[in-house]
Amino acid sequence: MKNLLVLLTLVLFVSPSLVVSQTISADLVIKNGNIRTMDDQRTVVRAVAVLNGRIIALGSDEEVGKLIGSKTRVIDAGGKTIIPGFNDAHLHFVPGGQQLSLVDLRSSQSPEEFAQRIKDYAAKLKEGEWVTGGRWDHENWKPANLPTKELIDRVAPKNPVFVNRLDGHMAVANSLALKLAGVTKDTKDVPGGVIVRDSNGEPTGVLKDAAMDLVSRVIPDQTFSQRLASAEAATNYAASLGVTSAQDMQANQNLAVYETLLQQGKLKTRLYAGAELSDWKSRAHVGIRHAFGGPMLRTGTLKGYGDGSLGSSTAWFFEPYSDTPSTSGVPSAEMPQLYEHISAADKNGLQVMIHAIGDKTNATVLDIYERVEKEDGPSDRRFRIEHAQHLRVSDIPRFAKLGVIASMQPVHLTDDGRWAEKRLGKERLKGTYAFKSLLASGAHVAFGTDWSVAPLNPLFGIYAAVTRRTTDDKNPDGWLPDEKISVDAAVRCYTLGSAYAEFQETEKGTLEVGKLADMVILSEDIFTIDPNTIANVKVLKTIVGGKVVFDSASAAK
Repeated sequence: MKNLLVLLTLVLFVSPSLVVSQTISADLVIKNGNIRTMDDQRTVVRAVAVLNGRIIALGSDEEVGKLIGSKTRVIDAGGKTIIPGFNDAHLHFVPGGQQLSLVDLRSSQSPEEFAQRIKDYAAKLKEGEWVTGGRWDHENWKPANLPTKELIDRVAPKNPVFVNRLDGHMAVANSLALKLAGVTKDTKDVPGGVIVRDSNGEPTGVLKDAAMDLVSRVIPDQTFSQRLASAEAATNYAASLGVTSAQDMQANQNLAVYETLLQQGKLKTRLYAGAELSDWKSRAHVGIRHAFGGPMLRTGTLKGYGDGSLGSSTAWFFEPYSDTPSTSGVPSAEMPQLYEHISAADKNGLQVMIHAIGDKTNATVLDIYERVEKEDGPSDRRFRIEHAQHLRVSDIPRFAKLGVIASMQPVHLTDDGRWAEKRLGKERLKGTYAFKSLLASGAHVAFGTDWSVAPLNPLFGIYAAVTRRTTDDKNPDGWLPDEKISVDAAVRCYTLGSAYAEFQETEKGTLEVGKLADMVILSEDIFTIDPNTIANVKVLKTIVGGKVVFDSASAAK
């Protein structure tokens, strides 16, 4: 009766012309399911009904079945588990879609395989066309030496090559790319970046963080049509993995792309589009505030950088790297202006999120957030730290105290756990990927992937957060196992936690009457199976606003 009353209230609100005595028919009914609503009570029901893109009833097959009409689409879930759609709190949407068609170096196990893949890809291009993409990981190689321009020159001398490491904070160029960029022995290092050089001072081809701009600035920009194609590839791919919402870290040039996809009826992913922190003035000038827009496309969040990455040894720490005592990392080029930009953005109602990997960067950003809050007064500002990867134990409680969201990517630990100790030593690992400690302290934690830096599949992230096993399988009981969390907690971080991070927790993140009907049907019950098999679970159907945007059965034909 309670569900029916809520339902009638909702229908009357949506369509005042309807009267209570009329028969109500849902657009979609899913029955015979193991529907885990992920609400505060962790309610589990058998069936759900959807009208006008929102959930109007949850309950038994019999109760919800009364809403089936002649035009209702009925899905028999066959007892499969249904959860809220995944919300990736941190990714790079268009670059991710673009990467689907670029050279893939992530799984190359040696410099020779790295070079061969570049050779094969370049063979499909015209002379002079750029080879980009990559996502290589030299930690897969033995020895783990960085690639060089000479390695690429031998296989692609007539195509400029500039391929990123998987973390996006380091890339290697061949000689032709360096020549086009004017990078020589005489080129000076840039603030916030490193030009790696050999013993004679010659660039090896590897550029870190801000130094990457020396080459990337001469790479031709994608055209609008190319970016549109990349975005369409991204939204289709996201749908196939159950990602119904995504928070794009670099959407500066792509709002029109996303709006075009939306108008064409091809956008299958709800997007929260971010821009650069330094661009706060243009957003504020036209009155944009946080979470500005509609249910499919919104903006109003700004991202800044505090440092680089652990893999590139540019994450900023209080103490030097254990394996490279000559450096403690590199603060970003915008670090001197970080307080000024954060303060200005906050005063104008824009949400701020800062990339922070090293413990010194995280502490510094928390200090800035605390200062701004004191100066600007109480507000539902929802400051975020992106990654929050390596924390001093004393800084963990500050997230909850300051209301700062820890936006984290669990899948990264499956790679980092293989070699992080040699970078940092055991003591500094105590605050590494501290999911359990952050949640226990009362902090809001949102999960994402950093795609295309890491695979987009959310089930990989849940597997990583629950098992903390590394890809080399040398940590079968988990790397830093004290920070393991439950499947329930991991799913909540990937749904409600991410929704909170974009001011949308009343709209999505759980399956409740009145909320957006974004759902995923899984091949297995991830809450009851062996956690070590979660990464093998598949998405059977993805539903956004009550519409099926991916069906594995159809995709297989």
